[in-house]
Amino acid sequence: MGKKEIHSTGTLPENTLLTISSLFASLSKAEKKVAQAVQNDPQKVILMTITDLSERAGVGDTTVIRFCRKLGFHGYQEFKLAVAQDLVKSPAFIEKQEESTDVPGDVAKTVTQKNIRMIQNTLDLLDEGALNTAVNTLIQAKRILLCGVGNSAVTALDIYHRFLRLNMRVEVFMDGHLIAMAASLVGENDVVFGISTSGSTKDIVDSFQLAKHNGAKIICITSHARSPITRIADTVLLVPSTESPFEGGLISTKIAQLHLIDIILNMLISQKAEEAEASIRKTANAVANKLY
Repeated sequence: MGKKEIHSTGTLPENTLLTISSLFASLSKAEKKVAQAVQNDPQKVILMTITDLSERAGVGDTTVIRFCRKLGFHGYQEFKLAVAQDLVKSPAFIEKQEESTDVPGDVAKTVTQKNIRMIQNTLDLLDEGALNTAVNTLIQAKRILLCGVGNSAVTALDIYHRFLRLNMRVEVFMDGHLIAMAASLVGENDVVFGISTSGSTKDIVDSFQLAKHNGAKIICITSHARSPITRIADTVLLVPSTESPFEGGLISTKIAQLHLIDIILNMLISQKAEEAEASIRKTANAVANKLY
């Protein structure tokens, strides 16, 4: 298999982990710390944000970026994808895959157990203080802007449908340009509610920064407690996730997000009991004639 061109300075390495070893002596002292962190546990690295890896290595985020570029990658995400691909081709990974079963009943049980664990892990990870703050912030909001791109946009749209039935002043944005424009127009009485599993989605993080500057309250759902999005958000709601770069949009992660949203929704209904009941009845009647 030939090498893939990435830019004028070089090509992507065929085996990233071996390339790190071959270039180790030429790395700076700080870059060597990143290299050692990757070599010590590459399986964990593919699940880490750039901030996670920089903290593990004891260096800054810029050092990790320099390290990735020295290997020939544009950035950290491209580097993670390459490491993940190396692990897929490794004997240990192949052996693990061969041990899995394709018996329908066993597959069903395994997936079901995994999803049940995700729901339980969501509860275990729940910060009641952050949850209460988020609910109170949403209730007091003049307007709520829901933001998500890619797979997270699906979660944002689901939240929109649920909040709309409670007569909450809510809008949803799923395009990077529209999110940025909407964030530029928010004010002190508005809430920007974003979903980013990685916590590093540039369209979301940059727009959050803009909305924060305009005085809006920021709520985020993410799976990484130490990520760029958490440095900006006023309220951080964590959900579990074990997505590798090749597994973006896992249903188990989506289940965790929707379970958390269901908790928030029920708290909102409880605190807005009479208004919520009336709104739910009105919206149900509005679509009643859409069914046979």
